[in-house]
Amino acid sequence: MRLPLLFAAAPLALLAACSGGDDTQDEAGERDAASQAALDEDLASDPDLAGSNEGNAALTGSSDGSLPQIDTSPEAVTAARTRAMEMIGGTGALRRAGSPRELDRGENATPAMRQAAIAAVEPGGQDCASRVEYTTAWAAKLPGAFPVYPRGNTREAAGTDEGSCSLRVVTFRTPVPLDDVLAFYNTRAQAAGFNTEHVKAAGDNILSGVKGRSAYVVYGRRLPNGITEIDLVTSIQ
Repeated sequence: MRLPLLFAAAPLALLAACSGGDDTQDEAGERDAASQAALDEDLASDPDLAGSNEGNAALTGSSDGSLPQIDTSPEAVTAARTRAMEMIGGTGALRRAGSPRELDRGENATPAMRQAAIAAVEPGGQDCASRVEYTTAWAAKLPGAFPVYPRGNTREAAGTDEGSCSLRVVTFRTPVPLDDVLAFYNTRAQAAGFNTEHVKAAGDNILSGVKGRSAYVVYGRRLPNGITEIDLVTSIQ
């Protein structure tokens, strides 16, 4: 699974305690009552980020474990982009992420990446990484500012709200080009009061930012088949 590897570039390894999980679990059950309950509740974990729930969007596509082909038709791409523009208030509100800078030699993480990694391991002295649960229901519990991109296909998700933890890690795929997806998150982040930094490392475009003790990190890459894959990490305090 990809999720335990997301913070390999950071000082602390995110979700390492969960890397021995059983990948053959009944993933079809992940779209059962637990998912529906998650979709029905208010999912914004920070009042400053409150907005459209978008829980239904988090579980769109086919994320039932069967891993079908993603719809890459022009109509599907247009529909996803149109919804994304609606969610940011129109094309005039779009803020492109700009060209990424390469991480300097010896620099293995941005400040936001470090903050998110620390939050995963020891916020308030708790080991949040060892408390995460794997279920696609967590994709529907992302903070209001950082939903799964419209019509994205959730592949994996993990999270925890135990104690003072508020960790979400979601991997999804979309036929929409990577630059457009990063622009969406850059715009959402700035509107919610986060700063943004765009870097490139190990072949990934990495968009990250902080607001107070909260942090988000978006790892993005274009797969050989032309699909965009995103690892989205949030820790909202």
